[in-house]
Amino acid sequence: MKIITFDVFRTLGIPGVRYIKPERMYDHLEEIQAADWLLFPAYWQVHTLVYGLKARIFPSLASYHLGHNKVEQTRAFMAICPEHVPPTEILGTSRASLDRVVERFGYPFIAKRIKSSMGEGISLIDCREALDAHIEEEPVLYAQKRLPIDRDLRIVVVGGEVLTAYWRVTPLGGYLSNISQGGRVEHDDIPEAAIALALRLARELDIDHAGFDIAMVDGHPYVFEFNRLFGNQGIADSSKRIGRAILRMLGLGDDRDPDGDPDGEPPLQLTA
Repeated sequence: MKIITFDVFRTLGIPGVRYIKPERMYDHLEEIQAADWLLFPAYWQVHTLVYGLKARIFPSLASYHLGHNKVEQTRAFMAICPEHVPPTEILGTSRASLDRVVERFGYPFIAKRIKSSMGEGISLIDCREALDAHIEEEPVLYAQKRLPIDRDLRIVVVGGEVLTAYWRVTPLGGYLSNISQGGRVEHDDIPEAAIALALRLARELDIDHAGFDIAMVDGHPYVFEFNRLFGNQGIADSSKRIGRAILRMLGLGDDRDPDGDPDGEPPLQLTA
């Protein structure tokens, strides 16, 4: 089995993988075409690899397309599980659109850039001046009702398996729970309803490598988004565990376990 990765850091837990820099793709076309799997291509490579070279990629094509921005994935969520989506408006930035959002949600509400991660690009809008400032550089107004929460869940799903789930607790006085924004990790009392929702979304949308962000309100889960390239801060032995899960997803868990780990999973090795 020949496997090529385009992201060495995302595949540290997978032995025997050939690393090619994305920008060197056209220097290695024959090798790429001969590979059985291509792991973690950059987004700009995906269409060429899948449609041009007929290659198999991981993560899935859906993980790339739906994970590319918040609008795409939120619309998919609204189609398959609208009861689990926070009240959301996705509009243009006309005065009528701004008035509609304010009338529906009142102040404060949450506005997000459609392409952002790690809590960046998320604003708490508490007045018209803040709303006007937010849309100055935004072609789309993505607005959500502020939920009455002081934490949310990060649930990591790889190949249909939940690798970890933990609370991200918002710092006192803040509104962002992201670890990069000062959120605190807690592993206690993870709701089964949130796990079930993450697995359902992964299954129905063909998402095979993602960190889902889910909030709980009165025992009911609401999905905010998923990140195809999620942070590993809350995952113990992240490279090893994620690498093993990827191998199982690719059907290689058994023949890449030369040391016979007791759990039947391959040992941690660095890529060449």
